Amino acid sequence: MKNSNDKALFWASFLTLIAAGIGFSVRGAILGEWSKQFGFTMSELGLITGGGLVGFGITIIFFSFLADRVGYGPLMVIAFVLHFSSGVVTLAAGPVFQAYGKDATYWCLYIAMFLFALGNGTCEAVINPLTATLYPNEKTHWLNILHAGWPGGLILGALLGLTFNFIGNVPWQVQICAFLVPTVAYGVLMLGKTFPRSEAAASGVTLGDMLLEFASPILLLLLVLHAMVGYVELGTDSWISKITGTILENKNYGLMLFIWTSGLMFVLRFFAGPIVHQISPLGLLFCSSVLGTLGLLMLGQAQGALLVVLAATVYGFGKTFLWPTMLGVVSEQFPRGGALTLGAVGGVGMLSAGLLGGPGIGYKQDFFAKEKLERLDPAAYERFKAEHANRFLFFPEIAGLDGAKVGTLEDNGEKLSNDVAALQKSGRSLSDDKNLQTLDAWWGTSRGFAAQDRAPVKEAGLYGGRMALTYTAAVPAIMALGYLFLIFYFRAKGGYKAEVLTGHAAVDEKYTGGVAGPAEL
Repeated sequence: MKNSNDKALFWASFLTLIAAGIGFSVRGAILGEWSKQFGFTMSELGLITGGGLVGFGITIIFFSFLADRVGYGPLMVIAFVLHFSSGVVTLAAGPVFQAYGKDATYWCLYIAMFLFALGNGTCEAVINPLTATLYPNEKTHWLNILHAGWPGGLILGALLGLTFNFIGNVPWQVQICAFLVPTVAYGVLMLGKTFPRSEAAASGVTLGDMLLEFASPILLLLLVLHAMVGYVELGTDSWISKITGTILENKNYGLMLFIWTSGLMFVLRFFAGPIVHQISPLGLLFCSSVLGTLGLLMLGQAQGALLVVLAATVYGFGKTFLWPTMLGVVSEQFPRGGALTLGAVGGVGMLSAGLLGGPGIGYKQDFFAKEKLERLDPAAYERFKAEHANRFLFFPEIAGLDGAKVGTLEDNGEKLSNDVAALQKSGRSLSDDKNLQTLDAWWGTSRGFAAQDRAPVKEAGLYGGRMALTYTAAVPAIMALGYLFLIFYFRAKGGYKAEVLTGHAAVDEKYTGGVAGPAEL
């Protein structure tokens, strides 16, 4: 029986993932609002969402080195400060836009998302080894319960989004700061509590022992594969509710689908153990990759609500087990790496999602939407293209569609008219807000083309989203080949077997298949 101190620490850890999930989910739901209000292209939104993941990866790796030496308590204080600061900086975006324009707002939101990611990463570096320390004989059981907090947060965030949409006219600032509620709750729960020493510190594993594990080619391959997991899972999830909402012509339907796939993840993660017993961790990873590939291909082509739901369900099954099972494989095959190898795997996944997944999928939407609109109506593309071009890695520089212009077309200038009226009612003139003045002048010259522009612009945006998902399906397809190689590799060695560091397995391994490390995201 755990004492009240340990229970409080565990449930506070659970709430950190609730906060992370809510923030991630709500941010994905309001990307359209940011696009309309600030005029961001999909590439720019992708870079902002990437900022919400890059810092996560950096921090996991960094604090994996320090957790055993600094202690859990001080790191959680840092995490709380980072989370709270991210909310403050996010709220500054509106005033920054009015005073300094789009470019400054981009950096304001990027920094806010980066701070949020740093807070998430700091928590992640603590809560996994903390839970393993609190429940040394039931690691897998309690780590699975712990990491149900992530999809739980995703569901809560999406439900909040639906509620706000139903109420109507709820500022995005209120929505994005919903994650501060569980943030304050975990801060209060951890206040004054006693944190235990980590397992690594108690077992005597040195930093040199951990670093030696990275000489293994198999671990390096697993790191590459997990980078792909980050790209296809978190990178896609940054966009999925927006893209499916566009396909279904209703952003609420996109949120409902996100709730459905997150619910699948929440429930199914409690059943990973029995599945692993039947087909092994690598078999589960292979099957998940195949389903992920099929789900994304189906989403890219699906017509009608029923087929979209089916495609999203297949994708949901595919993504559910990838992240936690990868960490389980690393934990079982490289136990001497301890927190460092697990932190490296989680960090690489997050860095890939932030640097490649979010921006890459955003770029693909811009690329194909531009290509489509130029074919359908070159004059319309000239009216709706963004002022500045964007690029991704070595791919060509392109000017995507300006989100503020597209949003104005969609509502026939209603929001723009309300914003101008509100500005004048406050006693200010239109010239006091250069961004609003520019958009208003553009609409004055483009309104006459609205009737003929509406259909091709809508078709181009839909095409961009569909093609982005279709091309993203190549990533899990490559992953499937990698896992197939590992299956044959271990079969040649006599079969997949977990390496044991301490001479005995955790009590719950015989029931769940032995995921001795964190089951992140």
